[in-house]
Amino acid sequence: MDPFSSAFVAALELIASLDPNLLEVIGLSLRVSLTALALACLIGLPLGALLAVVRFPGRGAVVVLVSALMGLPPVVVGLVVYVTFSASGPLGPLQLLYTPTVMVVAQAILVTPIVAALARQVIADLNVEYDETLRSMGTSGRMTIATLVWDARYSLLTAALAGLGRALAEVGAVMIVGGNINHVTRMMTTAIALETSRGDLSMAMALGIILIALTIAINGAVMAVRNGMERRAYG
Repeated sequence: MDPFSSAFVAALELIASLDPNLLEVIGLSLRVSLTALALACLIGLPLGALLAVVRFPGRGAVVVLVSALMGLPPVVVGLVVYVTFSASGPLGPLQLLYTPTVMVVAQAILVTPIVAALARQVIADLNVEYDETLRSMGTSGRMTIATLVWDARYSLLTAALAGLGRALAEVGAVMIVGGNINHVTRMMTTAIALETSRGDLSMAMALGIILIALTIAINGAVMAVRNGMERRAYG
């Protein structure tokens, strides 16, 4: 059996045996990414709704900025967060560098523009459709936003899932601020990079298989939500 096949078989054995080290890395990755997604949604969904409904000076510039931030380079975000939380940085006294908490912050910064931009587009499209009805009812701005967010909840879920996929696949920022410390800040993406450099292809492949499976599951969930929306719309 060639080395690649041997490593692949060993990777499947690690997954089947529920290897503790494997589960530890997966668990930390999910905790960090889901927490970052929750923070991103708390900030991004209201921001997207605000930009979609409320008109104010400079709104166009803010929309362009949020859309541009969707392509933030992870290593730049990692550098900024590192400097902010380093011993000489403004938040250095919190001593959060090389902890899961600062990794959550880095991922939330990366995911928030994605959630906000997608939410803005979804709610803006819905606002065009509902505008006359809501105006005729004399709905206030706050009630308009609440109505649109509720009606667009399934579409907003796809935005959240897209953000989760981005968070799970991130490696640059969390490597910089987390340090890839074993049993402390080692996540799936950083562990894959490390184990590959070490030549431990079985662990790297096992984590890669899990990461791919999670990505497929997220995309499947997005498609299921969209199909459900279409059935409600045309059924």
